[in-house]
Amino acid sequence: MEQREIILRAIGVLTETQEMVRRLSDGEELDTDLSQLGQLVSEVFPTVEIPAGATAEQAAELTIAALMPASVSLVEAFAFLFTQLAKVHDEGRADVNSVELLREIALRMSDPGEAGSD
Repeated sequence: MEQREIILRAIGVLTETQEMVRRLSDGEELDTDLSQLGQLVSEVFPTVEIPAGATAEQAAELTIAALMPASVSLVEAFAFLFTQLAKVHDEGRADVNSVELLREIALRMSDPGEAGSD
């Protein structure tokens, strides 16, 4: 999965989380069985196969090697989005809220010609 796609999916996670918080504050029940975060994690992280004769140390090394790139990609995506949201907040901008900013970022990231122009 490309980093651009991970960022777009992270935007979905953040948007879903905002909606969940709103629903919780309204006293509604939540169905989190098929959350976007769970779907994203299951799609980004590879299946790790450990050979039958592997030692615990070998198994740990294989697991780390397999999961580290996905972990870094997810952290980078959420850090990027946090930075974008924090910048708007720190500038004291009242003309855009977090949902609008996430939508704007998603639109920019959806256009491959624009994705690298940040």
